[in-house]
Amino acid sequence: MTTGKSIVRPDTAELSERLRGRVLLPGDDGFAQELNGFNQITEHSPELIAVVADAGDVREAVAFAAARGMPVAVQATGHGPSVAADGGLLISTRRMRGVSVDPVTRTARVEGGTQWFEVVEAAAEHGLAPLNGSSPLTGVIGYTLGGGLGLMARRYGYAADHVTAVEIVTPDARSHRATADQDSDLFWAVRGGKGNFGVVTALEFDLVPVSRLYGGGLFFAGEAASDVLHAWSAWTSTVPEELTSSLALLRLPDVEAIPPFLRGTLTVHVRIAYLGSAEDGEKLVAPLRASGPLVFDTLADMPYTRCGEIHNDPTEPIPYNERSSMLRELDGTAIDALLELAGPGADCIDLVVELRQLGGAVGRPPEVPNAVDHRDAAFALSTLSLPDNRPPLVVDGMAAWSTGRRYLNFLASPDTAHLTESGYEPATYARLAGIKAQVDPDNLFRFNHNIVPRPAGSAQD
Repeated sequence: MTTGKSIVRPDTAELSERLRGRVLLPGDDGFAQELNGFNQITEHSPELIAVVADAGDVREAVAFAAARGMPVAVQATGHGPSVAADGGLLISTRRMRGVSVDPVTRTARVEGGTQWFEVVEAAAEHGLAPLNGSSPLTGVIGYTLGGGLGLMARRYGYAADHVTAVEIVTPDARSHRATADQDSDLFWAVRGGKGNFGVVTALEFDLVPVSRLYGGGLFFAGEAASDVLHAWSAWTSTVPEELTSSLALLRLPDVEAIPPFLRGTLTVHVRIAYLGSAEDGEKLVAPLRASGPLVFDTLADMPYTRCGEIHNDPTEPIPYNERSSMLRELDGTAIDALLELAGPGADCIDLVVELRQLGGAVGRPPEVPNAVDHRDAAFALSTLSLPDNRPPLVVDGMAAWSTGRRYLNFLASPDTAHLTESGYEPATYARLAGIKAQVDPDNLFRFNHNIVPRPAGSAQD
C-alpha cells in the first residue's frame, strides 16, 4: 500500500481518463479531505479514491477494481463505518446528488450521494414526506440499505419496506435495476443487506402524505430518570401507532456547542413524533409531562421540514462508537438493570443511551419481503460513546432482555465488524450469504458489515 507522496500507477491514468469525476492517490490535493466522514472513528487508507459523478463512473471504477482483484469501499456521508478501507479502492459517491419527486405516484428517486434533508425539502413542496431518520444529514442510501428506522416507523415501518426500485452496479461492473419483478433475489438482499452487493447509484421509494406533525422533546433532570423511565415504558403500551417515541439518557460534555442545561450532567430526553393533531398530542403526552420535573419542553406542532429538531442530533463530525441490541421487552426489572448501568451514579462512559419503541408497522412483514429482521423486538437499545478501550457495558449488561439480534445501522466502529451475523435470523443470513456468493463470490465489497459469501447448501448452512 502506498502512503505519503502520490505515486502514479500507470493503470490509474486510464481510469482517470474514463471518469467524469477524478482519481485521487495518496498525497494528492484533496485526498485526505475526501476520506473524511461524519463518524471519524475509522481512518481509511485506500490505495486510491474514485470521486464519481454518475453511474457510468461507478461502472468504470468497479470494473477497474474487479480486473485487479482490488477490494472496494463505498462512502457517501460516512455516518456508519465498521471497517477501515486499508488498501483497495474507495468510491466516493457524495457528489452524486439529485432528488426527483412524482406527486401523483407519491414516489421519489434519489441519486447515490443524496442526504435526507434534500429529500425532506423536495417532498414537502407536494405535502409529502420520506421515511427519514432522526438526522437530516444522514445519507439516504446507507440508511435505507440497513433498514432505516425513522421518526414515523411505528406508523409506516422501515424505510427499506417502501423501496420500489434499486439501481445498483454489481461487482461484475454491470448496472441493474432491481425490483420485485426483476432481479428479485438481489432486490430482496439489498434492502437490509447493506452495502454487500455493489454500489447503489439510485433508489426509488414511496413517500407518505405527511406535511406536519406534533413533535419535539421533553427534558428531565437525571435525578428523575427512574420515574421517567418507568412512566415512559408503561406509557408506550398505551399509545397508537401514529406515535413513535424514544428515550435517551444523555451525558454530554461541558462544551460551548452544547446547550447550557445539558452540559456536564445526566439528562433524560424523551423524543416524540405524533402524526395526529396537536390537541390530541397534548393529551397523549400529559402522563409523561407529569412523570418528573421538566427542565425543557420543545413539543409543538411543526412542519415536517423541521423534523430534525426532534432529536437534535449532532451536526459536526466526531469519532464515536455505536453499539446496539434489540430487546424483546422492557419490564420493571429491565429498567432497574438499565438504571444500574447508566442511571444516576453509574460509572457510565456513554454519551447517549437510547431506547426506541418498536412495534406497530415495524413489527409486521412488509408487502414485498426484504432482508430486514427484528420484527419481533419491542425496543431498540443503542449507545454512543467517544473512543475508549472499555467494553460496551450497557449493551452487554442488558443481554438477559435481548432477542440476540442487533440493528446494524446502530453499529459503528471497527470492533463491531464481526457482529454482522447477529443482525439477522439464521435463515435470513444464510440466504444473504448465498446471494452474496452469486453476486460477489470474491468478496470485493468487504469493507462493511460483511456478509461472507457462502454458496447455498454449503456445510455452514
